[in-house]
Amino acid sequence: MNRLLLTLLATTACLTGAEEKPPRQPNIVVIMADDLGYGDLSCYGAKAVQTPAIDRLASEGIRFTSGYSSASTCTPTRWSLFTGTYAIRGKDTGIAPPNGPALIKPGTVTLPSLLKGAGYRTAVIGKWHLGLGDPAPDWNGELKPGPLEIGFDHCFLLPTTNDRVPQVFVENHRVKNLDPADPLWVGNKKPSPDHPTGITHRKDLKMDWSHGHNQTIHNGISRIGFYTGGTAARFRDEDLADTFIAETRRWIESNKDQPFFLFFASPDIHVPRVVHERFQGKTSLGPRGDAIVQFDWTVGEIVKTIDSLGLREDTIIVLCSDNGPVLDDGYKDDAVEKLGSHRPAGPFSGGKYGVFEGGTRTPFITRWPGRITPGTSDEIVCTIDFAASFAALTGQPLPDDACLDSFNVLSALLGEKDAKGRDHLLQQGNDDKVLALREGDWKLMRLQKTWKPTATVSIDPAPVPTDVWALYDLSADPGERKEVTSQHPDRVREMREKLESILSSGRTRPIAK
Repeated sequence: MNRLLLTLLATTACLTGAEEKPPRQPNIVVIMADDLGYGDLSCYGAKAVQTPAIDRLASEGIRFTSGYSSASTCTPTRWSLFTGTYAIRGKDTGIAPPNGPALIKPGTVTLPSLLKGAGYRTAVIGKWHLGLGDPAPDWNGELKPGPLEIGFDHCFLLPTTNDRVPQVFVENHRVKNLDPADPLWVGNKKPSPDHPTGITHRKDLKMDWSHGHNQTIHNGISRIGFYTGGTAARFRDEDLADTFIAETRRWIESNKDQPFFLFFASPDIHVPRVVHERFQGKTSLGPRGDAIVQFDWTVGEIVKTIDSLGLREDTIIVLCSDNGPVLDDGYKDDAVEKLGSHRPAGPFSGGKYGVFEGGTRTPFITRWPGRITPGTSDEIVCTIDFAASFAALTGQPLPDDACLDSFNVLSALLGEKDAKGRDHLLQQGNDDKVLALREGDWKLMRLQKTWKPTATVSIDPAPVPTDVWALYDLSADPGERKEVTSQHPDRVREMREKLESILSSGRTRPIAK
């Protein structure tokens, strides 16, 4: 009898063990806005525009007050996010042109390749702007190398930016819906003397340009660059958000039964700000404010999709921006005229293109119900740290020669008790010679003698430094309105030495022992 009882208990234990599933790796969803400022969301203090979906995300997670992009323009931030390395260490990592080649080479260890190695399905949906092909995109053939050669299983892309040609989608290796009888041509010069441009046909434009952005016309808006053909493949600006959300729903639903990594790169609120008709006129800020509302809607739709599939507690969502805000970025869309008291960069100065805090300190939110306790964090975290942090989350080792500037700040991203973010951060301006180093509450700028702000981004901009080096105490002066360079010569010297060491050493992530 005792022997029979022991046999039954052993059999039951085996059956129970067989039925138990190992804990699932969390899905990881990174939602990146484009040109969204620290002060552009109501959960960060905005009054002129309301963002209920993002506010809800923040209330269910951590809202960071020192969350950063690694650069104040799009291409270098995205390059750094995927590679875990400061873009100043790469080649040709400035703002990519329409016909630019793939900037991240096959074989590079990247965030998606690390997660793919951990068994994840991986996708990028939305704006790419990291180049395609080698030595240039073959718009009528296979567009490779590209995202699929650096760790993504699937991509559905706006290949450059919505103000740069061509206005088509790329799905995996090809332009979607391209008719071979109507080949797509993309170039840097007018294809013919009578090719319509924003200069020759300015009176016919539905959105006028203010500077640049006056070459090929598409959808009544002139762009940067020239293209012809590919008529059936062209999109309508007003439909971008809906198209990307439909593709996101489809992909998540198809991959819900295994861990997945999704990088959703919204083109909002980048120029030209032409939103769907149902969002037009929804704010007092003009098209820029309407684009914020549309972006908020996309965030809500992604969260709704995840939660409706029962993946709420299995998914960490991170919301961030590729850089800070800009008002007039090439089109006359009333962004300056209708600004009112709205402060796109919140309490900070500057914005896109520069190294004042407004250029790289952006909205940054993490949500993981059941794991993250809601709250606010002052820890310094950056988009460049996703590679090391998510590698740690999924148990993937980082090779010593990869992700050279990515720190494991997972404890900060998850709001753990002894959370530790970065102790320093390099900030890159539009010109890679214009840099800043934040170390604790100290900020040292390295400027060029001819440097000056390049875009109107603030109703109360900080004074432009008069010297190459400018030191600020962010604890007393978060708006960087008063240099303290002459009062702290030792601090300036120490931080100059550290900045020079960062640049010369080739890495900041310590080599594993």
